[in-house]
Amino acid sequence: MSAALASVTPMHPKAPAQTYLSPEGVCELVPGMTVRKLQRLRDAGQGPRYSKPTRKTVVYAEADVHAWVAAQMQSTKGGA
Repeated sequence: MSAALASVTPMHPKAPAQTYLSPEGVCELVPGMTVRKLQRLRDAGQGPRYSKPTRKTVVYAEADVHAWVAAQMQSTKGGA
């Protein structure tokens, strides 16, 4: 790289690295979640978004798990 280009700021800075979790990692993050419950949610088309980089590998973006948990928030019915 030339000296002139070394001081140029890129128009699109690199995005922060994404953290991916295994199903077991999701279970550590979400109280009460089990690998089996997570699999049932996947099979039903529910639960957090996931990716399958290989046929036998399932990973979840940590941000998607947090977003899914937040979307499940319930209001109390008792009001006060």
